[in-house]
Amino acid sequence: MAVYTEVSDDELARFIVPYGIGEVLSYKGIAEGVENSNFLLRTTEGTFILTLYEKRVNAADLPFFLGLMEHLAARGITCPLPVKNTAGEALGTLCGRPAAIITFLEGMWTRRPQVVHCAELGRALAGFHAAGQDFPLKRANALSVSGWRPLAEQAGSRADDVMPGLAREIVDELDFIEQAWPHGLPQGVIHADLFPDNVFFLGQKLSGLIDFYFACNDTLAYDLAICLNAWCFEPDGAFNTTKARALLSAYHAARPLSEAECQALPLLLRGSALRFLLTRLVDWLAVPPGALVKPKDPLEYWKKLRFHRSVTDISAYGWTP
Repeated sequence: MAVYTEVSDDELARFIVPYGIGEVLSYKGIAEGVENSNFLLRTTEGTFILTLYEKRVNAADLPFFLGLMEHLAARGITCPLPVKNTAGEALGTLCGRPAAIITFLEGMWTRRPQVVHCAELGRALAGFHAAGQDFPLKRANALSVSGWRPLAEQAGSRADDVMPGLAREIVDELDFIEQAWPHGLPQGVIHADLFPDNVFFLGQKLSGLIDFYFACNDTLAYDLAICLNAWCFEPDGAFNTTKARALLSAYHAARPLSEAECQALPLLLRGSALRFLLTRLVDWLAVPPGALVKPKDPLEYWKKLRFHRSVTDISAYGWTP
């Protein structure tokens, strides 16, 4: 379970008083997520999510994350909203951690995305990118290209404990990507972590986006690459071009991709695969103490990276603009 900080009944009861959401009926830890402590909170006024932000989250970034949710919701993007206390503030402190209460979003995430889900995601991602264009706050992506080599160095030769020769392969890939990474592509606010468990559906209709705690300013098409990697590979490792075509077509219909973005997409997919390989590798080698969380397999993204290394043109993904 992704709960690193336990909260007592008395502490929680005192914490929620200024939020005006009634009295606590129940609360329980939520298993999904590996960055923060999350609880499903039921009160006499409704259902909410309580999040305690752990040490891996920079408290200075929290106004960006919480403000982004409010900004997106005001522009028609369905997402959770921070609940403000009587002082008009969303952030509080609970058990020595920054903490916030956000509204509960109806829906479930899909464990086996289908073509229709990928099309819904493409439309939603384009809408997200459009809605974020006038968001005034800025946050650099600490997990963009410049942040990948420090992760590789953190893993070091221990990467070979996961797969023989992996450490050398990572360094070689970094050398290439750092030189080849595209510049000058359209920028904006990206979600940066829009995996299936962060997208809710009611039936086959997308009902909302959640978990904005990696959101930042970066290349918009890089966000699209993250989604293609997360949604369009099958459990056996095969790339599903039908799903990719649905995702890309729906995105392009709402926010047309430039020729430069299309040309860069194979490299962006390759970089996205390396980014998640590295973060998963670091977590695999050092699971946060006290967490009953099974780390995700870094080699899943090594296999995806190998696939993208063979691609030279966007048509390999089943779509051309």
